[in-house]
Amino acid sequence: MAKATRQAFGETLARLGESNPEIVVLDADLSKSTKSEFFAKKFPNRFYEMGISEANMIGVAAGLSFTGKLPFLCSFGCFITGRYDTIRLSAAYSQANIRIIGTHAGVGIGDDGHSQMGLEDISLMRALPTMGVFQPMDARETELIMEYLVKEWKGPAYLRLTRQTLPDFYPQDQPFQPGKLMQIRPQPGGSIQSADVVCIATGASVAEAVEASAALKGLGIQASVWNAHCLKPFDSETTLKLAHSARLIVTVEDHSVIGGLGSCVAEVLAGVSQHPRLIRLGIQDEFGESGEAPELYEKFGISAHAITTRILAELKSN
Repeated sequence: MAKATRQAFGETLARLGESNPEIVVLDADLSKSTKSEFFAKKFPNRFYEMGISEANMIGVAAGLSFTGKLPFLCSFGCFITGRYDTIRLSAAYSQANIRIIGTHAGVGIGDDGHSQMGLEDISLMRALPTMGVFQPMDARETELIMEYLVKEWKGPAYLRLTRQTLPDFYPQDQPFQPGKLMQIRPQPGGSIQSADVVCIATGASVAEAVEASAALKGLGIQASVWNAHCLKPFDSETTLKLAHSARLIVTVEDHSVIGGLGSCVAEVLAGVSQHPRLIRLGIQDEFGESGEAPELYEKFGISAHAITTRILAELKSN
């Protein structure tokens, strides 16, 4: 059932809390928005309301992790990653086993405007040694990433979540492969085949890329769509295989193109002598603004219509 990834996070966190008593949750006076309230209601003795004091929350979470706890600390993505120096020292440098949850990511939050839009958070977190960076495309993938972060991942990790509802794409019977790109179109689990365009998207942008792929197919253009749920460590192996099969590679993200998914792919392609042209669609070194999510996606060039139009223009010019 389609839902926001923050909603899926809250529900999954409360469920995982039942069988993992080491999980504790900290929030910065936003539990209704981050959906950590589900855990708080179920396990009030393992929930800590830290107030509007994210830096203190990060330090407390790091300390709790060194006593054997598994802290999930929650706030809006722009607020929590804004305490970068504390994350850098208390979490990444110390290799604290904590899970930093940043909700309300991207221009998709709409009317709240730039002051609450996380648009630089991926680039910040990717730059930190020891830090993993994850962003699910739908509710099911959120559940799978959460289970992975609880049962297998060691060290600090950042999980980026949406305010808006996202459609379901993850097949119920599809095995989860942590850190690997997953093909969404033409079909999940399909082999890598030659295509006019390879589109790699992450988070809320996957839905836009899928819609654009369908529009392009109607025009006789084969565009495969791949989901990147893990921005660090990034799947270089699959990316290089895709680069051998396409005329054009397009990345789509509701985040700055500087340091985000587009940079992940560019860094991989920089290591080879020949590769297709790369087009990075996202927020182009500018601030967001207030507006309805669909109109903001169109304005910033990451709506299905904008993606389709840009790809057609690029193919025509080449």
